[in-house]
Amino acid sequence: MRKKGRGLVFLFGATLLGVWMSSCQNLSSAALGYVNRDSIETDDQQESVPTPKPLLLDKWDSLQRNQIHFVVDTVRKIDIKTQKKMLKDSLKQEFDKKPKHVFLTFDDGPLVGSAAIDSLAKAKDIKVSVFLVGKHANSGKARKRDLAKYENNPLIACYNHSYTHAHNRYTYFYSNPATAFDDFEKNENDLNLKHKIVRLPGRNIWIYDDVRKIDLQSGSSTADLLFANGYKVYGWDVEWRINSLTGVPVQALETVFGKMKSFLNYKSSMTPNNVVLLMHDDMFQTKKGQELLGQLIDNLKKENYQFEFMEDYPIKY
Repeated sequence: MRKKGRGLVFLFGATLLGVWMSSCQNLSSAALGYVNRDSIETDDQQESVPTPKPLLLDKWDSLQRNQIHFVVDTVRKIDIKTQKKMLKDSLKQEFDKKPKHVFLTFDDGPLVGSAAIDSLAKAKDIKVSVFLVGKHANSGKARKRDLAKYENNPLIACYNHSYTHAHNRYTYFYSNPATAFDDFEKNENDLNLKHKIVRLPGRNIWIYDDVRKIDLQSGSSTADLLFANGYKVYGWDVEWRINSLTGVPVQALETVFGKMKSFLNYKSSMTPNNVVLLMHDDMFQTKKGQELLGQLIDNLKKENYQFEFMEDYPIKY
């Protein structure tokens, strides 16, 4: 009888793991933990975003709706909570066998600091994603040169961060979704952007495939309108801030690297084995800031993480 009970548990684990791993081939919002949310800008202030519901439970709810149930082990009497943990551990072991992917993203360029990002991408031979602001690109000859460097560098992919950056009046900007949409469309046309991929200024919103994660409702209608017109909207998992004038980091290099590593190890980013880092171009206008970025890249390389473009997010197995 005991052997039969073990067999039921093994059969359940193998069956459910197979179903779950199959769904992970199209995995977009299932993470085995919590999604981190950094502070989000609301005009001249910053507002903390509540911690969302654990995404593991979201996926479990979905499985239950699809009438996938636990096999009851009447011999060993393993409760559902324990079996969930067993499944989570099994999934983590499976993900650990796969490569881990990092997405280095830089917002607000071209700005002073963009040339250094371009040079570092070449020197380190890594893929970099930049979310551009048309108003900045058209602010002078120096910024146009920076934009040209980005466009001519095959290691850099250019995406849409709006034309005006919402004039830094985010709540007002998003109060009229149609006008906001036109601003993104103008940016796409003006900069001749090739990919319908955007990041909303001041908002950590994700809408792509079957994923919809909203931080502040004032940006949700604009994001929905963009998605309805063929755009993918991407946020971030980890943010790194460096004082643009002094090069002194607000978060230490070790803290940011440790956070990225933790998200990848514990599968707690938006998508397991994928972590998106947010930075800003003007953080790297000083030698100190540039050295810190180079050190971060070296640390990530030592872990054998793979650098990817946002157009390929998320990497699926």
